[in-house]
Amino acid sequence: MSDPNGLTWAATLVSLAVAIPTAGHAVIYKRDPRSATLWVLLIALLPLGGSLLYGLFGINRYQRRARRLFPGADPAVRQDLAPTMPQAVSAPFAGLAHLVGRATGQSLTSGNRIEPLVDGEQAYPAMLAAIESARHSVALASYIFDSQGIGAQFVDALRRAHERGVQVRVLIDDVYARWRPRSAYRALQRAGVPAATFNPTLIPARLHAAHLRNHRKLLVIDGETGFTGGMNIFSPYWRPDAPEQACHDLHFRLRGPVVAHLMRCFTDDWCDTTGERLSKGFWGEPPATADEQGTSWARGIEAGPDEALDRMRWTFMGALSAAKHSVRIWTPYFVPDQPMIAALSTAALRGVRVEVLTPANGDHPTVQWAARAHYWQVLEHGVRIFERPGPFDHSKLMLIDGQWCCLGSANWDARSLRLNFEFNVERCTTPRCLRGWNPFLMPLVMRRARYRRRRCAPARWPSACATGWPVCSPPFSSDTTCEEHCPWKRKINGTLATGSSPACCC
Repeated sequence: MSDPNGLTWAATLVSLAVAIPTAGHAVIYKRDPRSATLWVLLIALLPLGGSLLYGLFGINRYQRRARRLFPGADPAVRQDLAPTMPQAVSAPFAGLAHLVGRATGQSLTSGNRIEPLVDGEQAYPAMLAAIESARHSVALASYIFDSQGIGAQFVDALRRAHERGVQVRVLIDDVYARWRPRSAYRALQRAGVPAATFNPTLIPARLHAAHLRNHRKLLVIDGETGFTGGMNIFSPYWRPDAPEQACHDLHFRLRGPVVAHLMRCFTDDWCDTTGERLSKGFWGEPPATADEQGTSWARGIEAGPDEALDRMRWTFMGALSAAKHSVRIWTPYFVPDQPMIAALSTAALRGVRVEVLTPANGDHPTVQWAARAHYWQVLEHGVRIFERPGPFDHSKLMLIDGQWCCLGSANWDARSLRLNFEFNVERCTTPRCLRGWNPFLMPLVMRRARYRRRRCAPARWPSACATGWPVCSPPFSSDTTCEEHCPWKRKINGTLATGSSPACCC
């Protein structure tokens, strides 16, 4: 007959033997102290179960895979790759350019042409025309790729390119490729176009990384022309029958040496997904006569959980520190964490004019409620927040002093800064070269946007509620006042930028 006390001691020893090393691993390797503390508490309460959960979801295996596949991704290697700053970069941004160079290991490239494409009305025809003109290769990566509407036109264009001998590769994030009924992935497979899904969610070996998604939007044609920005291939952005109802977004066409950074990003993602390394011959021979040389210094910024450094966070915070006069942020999801809130508030308190433009009508109500619950933390320090009415605005852009900008796929939320694979482009140029961008950027849009402002801090218990469970904050329509619907009766002096009726900024 077995001894119950002996079994109890044996189970205790086994639990301690598993829990102590696991908790030690969490303390040593988790970069976020709060995350490490929560894991240690879970392991202490449930030694075996907590250790199992930590082994499945707490260890970032993408970093190990990245170091094995791409040795240049190692932080120690990047220190040696830190480029020297070109003299063309103005003094206020030399430090910022040096920071981004040390974080990415990429040098600033000169002679680039970067053309903004506003909404699907401009972006989709330009992308389709580029695919039709491809001679050697087409590489496309998208977070969402719909098979209907405008997506069907892309599928047909890719099929025709493949049939005429062009090397085509298409990479779609697995969540939307596998679980969305109208995904273009199956249509591409039926057309014989080489396509793959990033980070498959049904493979048990990758279950631990199911929440890590590829949010990049890349299109590279023949290694000469690149497209990147925030635009998915999705029918809500293409409404030729009712263009006033189409969602807004920004995409960019790039020509010049910076296209090589897009090529490298896609090559790494494709190799990580399929194991196929795309050689230089895949992209074709460079043209004998180059197009007219551009005037922009630019650099690609790859960011994701496979990196040991928070590249995008450091870039954003470095830009806020470098700003002298103005900061303009255009983002669909404005849910900054405390370090980013501190950086925004510090810039505003230094006298920098900080303006944030977000959509008034979000596509995820819970995210918008969470964002509004935290507006007060930056508004009370002088940050100005505008909400653009009308269809959802998915644009992403950061503009510093009218001379430096960061464009691409990253949002101002924890998912983009920590969990998603993102790609942005840093652009340094002179004010004269950037003058052509200003008419379509912030000024015109902000005249139509609703400005949200508040003067008093919230009561303590609503603040605690918003911090602990931000999605509990109630939404407010643009035509209601705070006194009518706000449960805490906060007095807010909110006005439209054009001088119309008040609005609540809760």
